[in-house]
Amino acid sequence: MKRRVFLKDAIISTAGAFAAPTIIPSSVLGKNAPSNKIHVGQIGLGRIAVSMDLPGIMKRDTARVIACSDLDGNRLTAGKAKIDQYYAEKTGKTDYINAKMFDDYRELLARKDIDAVVISTPDHWHMQIAIEAALAGKDVFCQKPTSLTIAEGRLFADIAKKKGTVVQICTQHRTFSYNRIACELVRNGRIGKLHTVSINIGGESPGPAAEKMPVPKTFNYDKWLGSTPETFYTEMGVHPQEGYGRPGWMKRHQFGAGGISNTGQHYIDVAAWAMDTEYTGPVSIEAVGKYPRTGIFDVPGDFLVKAVYKNDVTLYMSSLYSGLIKYEGTEGWITTKPFEASDPAILNSVIKENEIRLLQTDSMHGNWLDCIQTRKTTLVPAEVAHRSCSVALLSDISMQLSRKLYWNPEKEQFRNDPEANALLSRPQRKPYGTNYIRI
Repeated sequence: MKRRVFLKDAIISTAGAFAAPTIIPSSVLGKNAPSNKIHVGQIGLGRIAVSMDLPGIMKRDTARVIACSDLDGNRLTAGKAKIDQYYAEKTGKTDYINAKMFDDYRELLARKDIDAVVISTPDHWHMQIAIEAALAGKDVFCQKPTSLTIAEGRLFADIAKKKGTVVQICTQHRTFSYNRIACELVRNGRIGKLHTVSINIGGESPGPAAEKMPVPKTFNYDKWLGSTPETFYTEMGVHPQEGYGRPGWMKRHQFGAGGISNTGQHYIDVAAWAMDTEYTGPVSIEAVGKYPRTGIFDVPGDFLVKAVYKNDVTLYMSSLYSGLIKYEGTEGWITTKPFEASDPAILNSVIKENEIRLLQTDSMHGNWLDCIQTRKTTLVPAEVAHRSCSVALLSDISMQLSRKLYWNPEKEQFRNDPEANALLSRPQRKPYGTNYIRI
């Protein structure tokens, strides 16, 4: 598909507003330059950023986090403080990093001294920022789930491929050794022909009704809503104003699909590794979910999904299964956590040199940074992540329509089903959303 892609007017207009950068980008210095570092901007400074993404990047000597952005002023200043303090303690130099702060991520993307960005925002902002980052020439690390809709996930995967963007989507369960080993054993036929995969994915708990509250003065709530419909502010439905507790937006369909995408993409991604379906999808999907009847949270609690693939493998997902993932073949089975098999000898089987070996790494952040330097494919690149997220979003669509759906994974369309195809995207509130990136 041929596309002429242009940066948003806002990005272009801000590019000239900055003085010459004080840090030379690593792309100019060259791989072997003495001061070569991958200069990273952190976008989103909430729970997952401070607990996972910032530590995961900052501990790597090949990178420096030099800028950060958030729509919550309190989190922005706290995030900068964490960055500066970390480097001060690591180097013994109080002025080693003076991280630049931006309440508008587009200003961060416009900086020439930033090579790459980490996106740790709520789900509904992932793809707009990721696409704009790729268009601005930045490599991208993004939290899961990949996208809010299948349409915007496809757009990002296409743009990342065209731009040569090094993308890592953080489904870090691929870094767990038992998952990789189980996938290698399955791919190499140790349980015979794989026919069934069962995944335990928990749903979300219901909550009370929530009243309208005044928006905190330090929080740009309208922009936080982004492309989603305008709705009243309540702290319970957004994120805590104090601390980094689990945010309420994760339980609201306006901002995501709930557990099936939040947790589900981790395990769907691993299962696809074993099923050899990383670059395709199911041909049919049938899902039912139990939705809350009251309260602000409206994504399913318990659910059951059945997805059938062209290679005759059936994938089941539910909160009712034991263990995390179970692979069943014609000659045995393997489960993960607990890591067990129908015959213990299966787990002790050695993968030979001429057999399928899967990429081994213990760090999503480290693998991404390595691939920025080598320009190799990451553990979970854009296309693979889009496909695993799509399974979660297809499940969500089937739950919404309460019926079985037939999917064409090549065309990424439902077969003869205009009602279902209408749910591959969502209306977007102007000026926010991927629809308003000129293509």
